[in-house]
Amino acid sequence: MSSSPYVIEPLDKHHNRAAFSCGNEALDRYLQKQASQDIKRNVSRVFILSEAGSPETVLGFYTLSALSIDVETLPETIKRKLPRHPLPAALLGRLAVSDSAHGTGIGKLLLADAIKRTMGIQGDMAIYAMVVDAIDDKAVTYYTKFGFTAFEDNPDRLFLPLKSIS
Repeated sequence: MSSSPYVIEPLDKHHNRAAFSCGNEALDRYLQKQASQDIKRNVSRVFILSEAGSPETVLGFYTLSALSIDVETLPETIKRKLPRHPLPAALLGRLAVSDSAHGTGIGKLLLADAIKRTMGIQGDMAIYAMVVDAIDDKAVTYYTKFGFTAFEDNPDRLFLPLKSIS
């Protein structure tokens, strides 16, 4: 059995956030300046991917938090099968891969880990879907490849019903 060359763990003091650069200033700034504050305020969880032998080097990260979905914003084919009250969801608010790791599959690893973590708590808490806020059209295309669908009122916000995975 081979072990993974990567580790995904909650953001901690040993991670070198200052050196992270993904090519998007807003995402870089979030990790460098705001992420630890969001954790302290209990509004988001931040997960870091690094190489197993170099845990301080941040190759990518994502954030998770809770969200509720207004059923009326979902496509008609889906909303007619659901109750008319807000649905519980997990928000994948940010996902970024360092410039040095683009094209290596780290984005897929981060997305898979986020989904796995979310599905892991479903025995204790109901979560209808994972929601992502795509930062641009390229990100919309990326998430669509994995089965995410746009909300009717916001093409940059996409969702993936978790029952479609299980």
